[in-house]
Amino acid sequence: MKTAATLLSLVLLVSSSLQAVAVTPAAPPLAGPPGPLPPKAGGTPPPVPRVHAPPPPPPAGPGHEKGGKFSPPLSGLSAAQIADFIVGKEEFLNEETEESGLGPIFNDVSCVACHFEGGAGGGSRTLVTRFGRVINGVFDPLIELGGPLLQRKAIAPEYREVVPREANVVAHRLTTPLFGAGLIEAIPDAAIAAYAAKVKPDGIKGRAAIVSDPVSAMSRVGRFGWKAQHATLDGFAADAYLNEMGITSRYFSNENAPNGNQALLKLADKVLDPEDALSVGAQKSDLNLAADYMRLLAPVPRLPSTALMKTGEALFGQIGCAVCHVPSLKTGSSPIGALSSQTVNLYSDLLLHDMGALGDGIVQAPAMAQEMRTAPLWGLRLRSLYLHDGRASTVHLAILAHDGEARAVRDRYAKLPPASREALAAFLNSL
Repeated sequence: MKTAATLLSLVLLVSSSLQAVAVTPAAPPLAGPPGPLPPKAGGTPPPVPRVHAPPPPPPAGPGHEKGGKFSPPLSGLSAAQIADFIVGKEEFLNEETEESGLGPIFNDVSCVACHFEGGAGGGSRTLVTRFGRVINGVFDPLIELGGPLLQRKAIAPEYREVVPREANVVAHRLTTPLFGAGLIEAIPDAAIAAYAAKVKPDGIKGRAAIVSDPVSAMSRVGRFGWKAQHATLDGFAADAYLNEMGITSRYFSNENAPNGNQALLKLADKVLDPEDALSVGAQKSDLNLAADYMRLLAPVPRLPSTALMKTGEALFGQIGCAVCHVPSLKTGSSPIGALSSQTVNLYSDLLLHDMGALGDGIVQAPAMAQEMRTAPLWGLRLRSLYLHDGRASTVHLAILAHDGEARAVRDRYAKLPPASREALAAFLNSL
């Protein structure tokens, strides 16, 4: 466990600049995870999983660097908050090892290994795989077989997971960007719930995701993740440390067993849990430092507006996109002045909506199988793929794939003349 003081000293020895931490280009993600195991001899063939083929790995180049230009802190931070940002970024870039508790099963070795498009904290083409089994309309996350999340890597080959043959639902999810995440965290629960209660056109409903925050142990309105499954950045980080890197903490103290095999876990787990523990006298562990970085990370600024973009923005409202992709919400009071009473131009209501065929089929409390959180659109121009599983390579294809509560809006978009679609795309690509 690295203390904040130690990390800050290391960073300040390199430079007092906010860009002190040197970074290297991100390695492209590995190929997709292995498929389901074949049936045993004489057994019944397993059901064919509902799965979309993963997209190709991201191209190399400046647009995919870990330390790109879109990772500055919020403006208006105090000197102490700037120090928290610097130390947090060091932890965000830090690569875990077996000695620090990595694994025994994991998806990658650091936060930035998946969050790097446009800068440390961006999204990426990196996919994670979730699976489960539906029988008579009831979803089973197959926890006893390592579900619902597949960890694609392991500290040794014998521990590597596979999608179990029992799974008949398999879904991929792209890494979400974190720019401006602190502003989203600072939006009051009541504001999100109030919009959920508002009557909307076109049969659009939307509901607030009520989740249990592992940090405060309170019920809160979720807002992070494709299913709005996290309410706070510390809770989001704690979940990622465990499920993406295999690092246990005071919030999640039990390791994931390879495909649920506790005997294998006993052989593999050599580091005392919790692995991300508080040092004597410390108030923050590593995951809290990473959460500080996300909390203080600035949003991506919009491009200068043009006449075409303004036309597209007007169309965005006219055809109904803004009903769910609400242009702005307001933060409440915050001990961090830069987050207090701010307008958040996120283009999302942060609610769960029934997306019909666009849902991923995974039940992840409180979200049902076809429910997905409205994805914030700010910073959209930094993304290289769209929708939760990356199936769309353009915003045009992404809009056409909308379904469920978004069907009427999608149909209006489909009837637009080419010039209007071009204007709408110009607006979206300015965000």
